[in-house]
Amino acid sequence: MSDSRVLKAIFTWWNGATIGQRFHIGRRGVKVGQDEFGNTYYEARDNSDSYDDRKRRWVIYTGYAEASKVPPDWHGWLRYTFDQPPTIEPLPRRAWEKDHRPNLTGTVYAWRPKGSIAGSGQRDAATGDYLPWTPE
Repeated sequence: MSDSRVLKAIFTWWNGATIGQRFHIGRRGVKVGQDEFGNTYYEARDNSDSYDDRKRRWVIYTGYAEASKVPPDWHGWLRYTFDQPPTIEPLPRRAWEKDHRPNLTGTVYAWRPKGSIAGSGQRDAATGDYLPWTPE
């Protein structure tokens, strides 16, 4: 691990997981799988540190920790909607379904409507049905 990655792991929680989290998950969890974004998923070996008698489940994000990076099938597993992880029982895909994309707001890939300051800044001219208010 490079020096900058070690410092990020020690001092930041938003870049993957801290050293303490990695240690706890490595000691208490079992790797279940990895998604197409590189996020890694874990489940507790037992339910000894559980809040509701279920095995705890974790995700360690690749890069910036953003919950919208979790695909629907893994999200369902993390929230106990599905008992089996997608590595064992994947969700069926319909032909009309689009691939999952994380929330791109605030990134260079965000959608910018015509006329947006962040976009081209140019919008179509007004059509003439607009009358500005004028004081009498």
